[in-house]
Amino acid sequence: MITLKNVVLRRGTKVLLDSASTVINPGEKAGLVGRNGAGKSSLFALLNGSLHEDGGEFFVPPQWRLAQVAQDMPETSQGATDFVVDGDVVLLAAQAEVTASEASEDGERMAHAYMALHDAGAHDARARAQALILGLGFKTTELDNPVDSFSGGWRMRLQLARALMCPSDLMLLDEPTNHLDLDALVWLEAWLKRYQGTLLIISHDREFLDAVTDVTVHIESAKLNRYGGNYSKFEDMRAEQMALQQQSFAKQQEKIAHLQKFIDRFKAKASKAKQAQSRVKALARMERVAPLLAEADFSFEFKEPANLPNPMLAMQDASFGYPAPEDAPEGTPPTVIVQKVSKSVLAGQRIGILGANGQGKSTVVKTVARALQPILGEITEGKGLNIGYFAQQELDVLRPADNPLEHMIRLVKETQAAGKLGSQPTREQDLRSFLGGFNFSGDMVKQAVGSMSGGEKARLVLCMIVWQRPNLLLLDEPTNHLDLATREALSMALNEFEGTVMLVSHDRALLRAVCDEFWLVARGGISPFDGDLDDYQRYLLDEAKRQREALKHAPAAAPAVAAPAPAPAQRKQDAQQRQAQNERLRPIRKQIEKLDLSMAALNAEKAALEAQLMQNPSPAAMAEAGRKLKQVTDQLARQEEEWLGLSEQLETS
Repeated sequence: MITLKNVVLRRGTKVLLDSASTVINPGEKAGLVGRNGAGKSSLFALLNGSLHEDGGEFFVPPQWRLAQVAQDMPETSQGATDFVVDGDVVLLAAQAEVTASEASEDGERMAHAYMALHDAGAHDARARAQALILGLGFKTTELDNPVDSFSGGWRMRLQLARALMCPSDLMLLDEPTNHLDLDALVWLEAWLKRYQGTLLIISHDREFLDAVTDVTVHIESAKLNRYGGNYSKFEDMRAEQMALQQQSFAKQQEKIAHLQKFIDRFKAKASKAKQAQSRVKALARMERVAPLLAEADFSFEFKEPANLPNPMLAMQDASFGYPAPEDAPEGTPPTVIVQKVSKSVLAGQRIGILGANGQGKSTVVKTVARALQPILGEITEGKGLNIGYFAQQELDVLRPADNPLEHMIRLVKETQAAGKLGSQPTREQDLRSFLGGFNFSGDMVKQAVGSMSGGEKARLVLCMIVWQRPNLLLLDEPTNHLDLATREALSMALNEFEGTVMLVSHDRALLRAVCDEFWLVARGGISPFDGDLDDYQRYLLDEAKRQREALKHAPAAAPAVAAPAPAPAQRKQDAQQRQAQNERLRPIRKQIEKLDLSMAALNAEKAALEAQLMQNPSPAAMAEAGRKLKQVTDQLARQEEEWLGLSEQLETS
């Protein structure tokens, strides 16, 4: 088990833990919670050996294998699958020992090395890695793409897959859901429930913590307080504890006031001096109950919109996507992701936008927010529509070199130029006060945004939105960097908002609290989702299972964007083209069939060799079987790679 006894932990001059004690038992799944800056990540650094305690006793079983997500952004041209496979340090060590044993020509050593390689799961390592990659939202066509071809968020997903790939007894996950969509989050939740080791998670997603954890460790006032139960149970128990503490504090204050009154009244009288002195000592000996120090709660509200057009906007046969790149050849068509949408957004609607990763949720929101133009069709805005847009990437609307005050001044000028200033505060002092309401005070109003934390950037975007007094809120993953208290404040503010809300989020607690209807973006369109979030989670798991089954059997061609029905002459020409294409692709299909047969034979041979090794043959026979198994495994890997390449070629032709 993990034990901390009277541990002291400092970072610089700040004391993060002071005589803190707790225990984490083997197999427990613990959520580590506390205010930002309380020391959660520093405690992880203590557990992984990056920091050492400044006092007290700290113990983690030395034989425990540790897995955690590397925080650096990987820069490598290595393929995604190979990058994740390399996260399995046990497999890497076994492969290294096989190489060394073959060089030594020691038969017994080779036999043990091959057995260790088999036990490490070399036969299905790529399949396990690809299951992790697909579960975290990647497409089948991206399995072998270079790591550095992905954006930062996707690379961090690969780092997460790499950590999950690593065999471990202790896993540390620091905000693992920040870069995930709801479909990937649901998959990760299911995976962690099956994890057999000891798990510690830092997260601001209450439903995620509730689903995965059975213990909560709260860092408060430099102490570690352990609660049995998930996050919701912790909140209930802590509320009771705080109520009792408040009662104890109130009673003690009455007693202190009574003693002090006696002292003040009689300390000057000789006849009562002795009694007064005893009460002074009693006050000095009294163990003070700390007052109930309320969390520095962050709260805000959206101002009443100046007007509420109805409908807010109407979409007529609208198609959403991205124009062709500027450097693309002339005539390159735009990329259409969602098409033929005819829907209206009404005043007061609270719409949650659902959809698996890559289906076009953010594209739809960006287009409604005017950051993109519709590819086809029309979006008609109601008179007086005023949009408040929270982009998934805050830097889409923030400038790293500018400070919060400069952002607000620029916003005032832009709003003034558009003739939509209204009654918002505009003087510099008023803007400073407005920023102060979002915890930007003192020197922070002059701090460059690029040096701020993700949570601070998110608060600044919220501040700018509130100032604009919007009547339509478009929120694309607004909680990615918000702590639990700020998420709660956002939820309350949205529930009191009188305008319309369109929300994309993987925070199910926020979706449940705010939205009363859902749109599903899937398979190139938008449709109402008849059900709640529990139904949607089941839908996502079913979709993931369907995709895995499709991958196992035969890669399906990428869904094409629907087009208008062609004319007869066009249909004849299309048929001729399809026939020509079939002739051209026939050799590829034959090669795939040939590989299927060959791989089936190799898998059978591999199974026979593995069965032979399990029967404890002589060292010479074991070495020979191990050598053959390696040859078969290598040949199978080469053929699988060739099969994937041909399948991709077939899919993209």
